[in-house]
Amino acid sequence: MTTVTSPIAGRAIALAAVPDPVFSGAMVGPGMAIDPPREPLEAVSPVDGVIVSLHPHAFVVVDGDGHGVLTHLGIDTVQLNGEGFELLVNKGDTVARGQVIVRWNPAAVERAGKSAVCPVIALEASADSLTGLREDGEVKAGDQLFAWQ
Repeated sequence: MTTVTSPIAGRAIALAAVPDPVFSGAMVGPGMAIDPPREPLEAVSPVDGVIVSLHPHAFVVVDGDGHGVLTHLGIDTVQLNGEGFELLVNKGDTVARGQVIVRWNPAAVERAGKSAVCPVIALEASADSLTGLREDGEVKAGDQLFAWQ
C-alpha cells in the first residue's frame, strides 16, 4: 500500500470541484486537489520515489511499488512557460516524501489569470484502489491525502 501525502498546504477539495474537465472528470486518474493559500509555497514530494516527469508546473514521482503520483501546480499553468516556478530537483532524482521539489507562488498564478488549485493524481489507478480519500478540510504539507492499494 502507498500512502500519498499532501505536497502543499491548503484546503482539500474533491477532484470533481477542480476547474478543469480533464482533472475533474478523473481522465488522468483518481485523486483529489488542494486549494493553496495565496502566498509563496514549496511543493514537496507526496511519496518516496524517483522523479520520472518534471516540468516547472507539474511533476510525477514513482514509488518503489510502481505507483506514479502526479502533482499539478495550478490549472493551465503550462501556459506560464515556467515563469514563477523554481525547480529544485532534476528528472531521474531519487526523492524522499516531504523533500522540496518546486518553489512557486499561487498568488502570481492567479494574477496571470490561472487557477491555483492543485490536483494530486494517482496515475493508472482505478477509483476503487484508493482508500481514505480526503476531500475537505485544511491540510498541511505531509498530511495523508489517500492510500493506494
